[in-house]
Amino acid sequence: MNFVKKIAYQILILWGVVTLVFVLFNVTGSDPVSQLVGESATEEVKQNVRIKLGYHKTAWIRYCEYLNNLSPVGYYQEQDAQGAFNMDTTLIRGVQIFSISNSGIYLKWPSFGRSFITDQSVFELYLESFPGTLLLAIASIVLSIIIGIPLGIWAYKWHGTWLDNFILFISAIGVSGPSFFVAILVAWIGAVLLQPYTGLNMTGSWYEVDVWQGRYVNFSNMILPMITLMIRPLSVIVQLVRSSMLEVMSMDYIRTARAKGVSEFKVLYKHALPNALNPVVTAISGWFASLLAGAVFVEFVFGWKGIGQLMYSALEKQDLPIIMAGVIWVAIIFILVHVLVEFIYRKLDPRISD
Repeated sequence: MNFVKKIAYQILILWGVVTLVFVLFNVTGSDPVSQLVGESATEEVKQNVRIKLGYHKTAWIRYCEYLNNLSPVGYYQEQDAQGAFNMDTTLIRGVQIFSISNSGIYLKWPSFGRSFITDQSVFELYLESFPGTLLLAIASIVLSIIIGIPLGIWAYKWHGTWLDNFILFISAIGVSGPSFFVAILVAWIGAVLLQPYTGLNMTGSWYEVDVWQGRYVNFSNMILPMITLMIRPLSVIVQLVRSSMLEVMSMDYIRTARAKGVSEFKVLYKHALPNALNPVVTAISGWFASLLAGAVFVEFVFGWKGIGQLMYSALEKQDLPIIMAGVIWVAIIFILVHVLVEFIYRKLDPRISD
């Protein structure tokens, strides 16, 4: 029952985000049609564009249509362009589960509309960009975990020494570095200063297109943006693991385990580390959600084809449907990660209950 309540709560949050996004970009904003065609366009041209984009309808009808398009279950009818809830078979992908005269109810994929600039499906544009961002996010977080947790344990075991202070100093610098500055610095060092040794390019995505070979995978382009993205979460993980281990290792159950003769290795890795990882999981989840939402500056600097670059391009061109979908996408990512983190919490610490 608690699980159902939490799912309903997350759906309400998502509905609130969708509503806020629609109001901000469709009710309180300027006229997007005038921005697209220019102020010098005739009223007849503006009206034709409004009809094509659906802006001739009232804000309330457009809001209902937007919710209908986003919902996995939607109602559509076959009418001319002047009607509401029109069925665009090139945009709405699904199957009809109930028929009513010239309309019906469909089980479908969500639709975010079409790009104002390219007239492509926004949902398909995000699907095309998602693999690049997912690959970069997973690689950055996994390497941060693999390197950060051992370094944090090492800093704990040597706490108070020069080595501990050196690790904390380096991690503090890593946390404080802005992503756009770090991206430029890493690009300059890796692709300019050390290019004869690394052989890396400053820009490029996980795939490239050759005139003769066609599309081919090039993972070497991932190295520099991956290093850039992993610096801050790696630094946070090191600091959190160290401080959590210092706190957990001073608790009573650790002293009890030692008094029973349990080896220091088991005390450290079996009893202390799982409980020390709760704040680390929180930090990792936040960073992973941010990376999945699109590391805009990093993808832009390195020319990486992902969600961040797609959102940046849409903001530059004022492509409203892509911008709105981007905000909703970020909300969905954070909600899904929140649910996943709660599940991981319960696995790491059985004391956490519903």
